[in-house]
Amino acid sequence: MASLDQIIDDFAFLDDWEDRYRYVIELGKALPDLAEEKRTSENKVMGCASQVWLVTHTTGDPDNPVMSFEGDSDAHIVRGLVAIVLATYSGKPASEIAGLDAFEIFSKIGLVENLSSQRSNGLRSMVNRIREEAKVRVAA
Repeated sequence: MASLDQIIDDFAFLDDWEDRYRYVIELGKALPDLAEEKRTSENKVMGCASQVWLVTHTTGDPDNPVMSFEGDSDAHIVRGLVAIVLATYSGKPASEIAGLDAFEIFSKIGLVENLSSQRSNGLRSMVNRIREEAKVRVAA
């Protein structure tokens, strides 16, 4: 899976939105499939027009665990957005995740401005869910 730095560099290299759109789809294709038993209502992200599932894993210090995520969607472009969200947040401590607004990064690379409002809202729902889970784990 591509790192966030790699994704940012690739976005800078691609000039037009069509190329970026294809790249996002390629990122989604590279995302490992989520096991069927993890596609539960509990893992489903509300607020997304497409079906999106996020699974959270934690390791290390219980007061500030390192969080990693698995995700999937039934739509190609959204699956690519899931890959970008996972690259942004996976492998970081909960305290860092809670304070990291991925939307700032997404705006910088021109991702948000080219999404439909539905996709943008869904992306925000994914980001909010991850950050809320991180806040709960830091506060626990």
